[in-house]
Amino acid sequence: MKNLADCRVLIVDDAKTNLDILVEGLKAEHKLSLALNGEVALQLAARTPPDLILLDIVMPGLDGYEVCRRLRAMPETADVPVMFLSSLEEVRDKTRGFEAGGNDYLTKPFEMLEVKARVRSLLKAKAYSDAVKEQIASELRVAREIQMGMLPRDLTALGREYQLDLGAVLEPAREVGGDLYGVCAAGPERLVIFQGDVSGKGIPASMFMVRAISLALLLAREIAEPERILARLNDELSADNPSGMFVTFLCAVFEPGSGRLTLANGGHCRPVLLPAGAPPRWAVKNLGTALGFEPGLSFQPTQLTLGPDDTIILYTDGVSEAFNHHEECYGDARLLADVAEFDGQAAPAITAGLLRKVRAFADGAPQSDDIAILSFKVCGAANRAEGSP
Repeated sequence: MKNLADCRVLIVDDAKTNLDILVEGLKAEHKLSLALNGEVALQLAARTPPDLILLDIVMPGLDGYEVCRRLRAMPETADVPVMFLSSLEEVRDKTRGFEAGGNDYLTKPFEMLEVKARVRSLLKAKAYSDAVKEQIASELRVAREIQMGMLPRDLTALGREYQLDLGAVLEPAREVGGDLYGVCAAGPERLVIFQGDVSGKGIPASMFMVRAISLALLLAREIAEPERILARLNDELSADNPSGMFVTFLCAVFEPGSGRLTLANGGHCRPVLLPAGAPPRWAVKNLGTALGFEPGLSFQPTQLTLGPDDTIILYTDGVSEAFNHHEECYGDARLLADVAEFDGQAAPAITAGLLRKVRAFADGAPQSDDIAILSFKVCGAANRAEGSP
């Protein structure tokens, strides 16, 4: 936990006399920064965020209430405690201070001993809060590493074995998330590919994601048909689900000898088929039902025959439901139009290119949902010849 002597206190007051008193009383115990008006205080706080702000209210230009509101709106200072030091002593004045985001309020003239006691109390609370946040952040970093470690790493070797070019990306909206994908070599003529999206975000979604992906990998080795894999996975997830969470899930089985692809959809985003030299279209018509609600559900398979250089693109709704600063949605129509530009490109380039398209559309707007994209492309005749023994 941070030592109080290392904590920085920003004192904001237009009266030099008040500044001198506060500096004399606090300089031996804390690091200090000074500002004579609200504009300078905001600049200092943004450049070097303090651990505590002592803020006067009646000042030329921006008053203390407005300064506090702006501090709360700035990411750098949103959680920095603010204590008002003001000659305004009416209840309504104090109420305005707390409504603006203040943590404490002391009226002038003040006793220095009381100021020092309140300063120490606020700094101790912030130091403890920061220590807890850092501990949580450290644990989330480890959780992210574990989660990412569950995803397939070497898609190149696996793709070569099944005459596919594979590319995937996963970007949680938070440190950990609920989007998932997997590729499972279930037999010499059966590659199982799946993708899912757990309801919610953060730690609960990530834990449900770990359960779903672990079960899916086990079932993929036991069951040949994707619709039966989904049915069994749904039964397992719904049998013991006290949190009431659910997951949308798409499962595909590719047979490299025939080029046959069988898909079953459990409420997931419709995958895109990008045929070689032709416009993209939806690979399946039906969305199906998400997994985890109730046991005993059945799912309908869709069969396709993929030719050389045909591509399938799986994605989660973090792609299709991305928003920009104008609250416009990326949407399905834009998705198909953008995918059309990737004809002839390798699967990793398609995956990266689609992510760039989504990022460009969002134009810096915060990512509101996890994003997962997995593309697989049937190797062309030349690539098949190069990969054959």
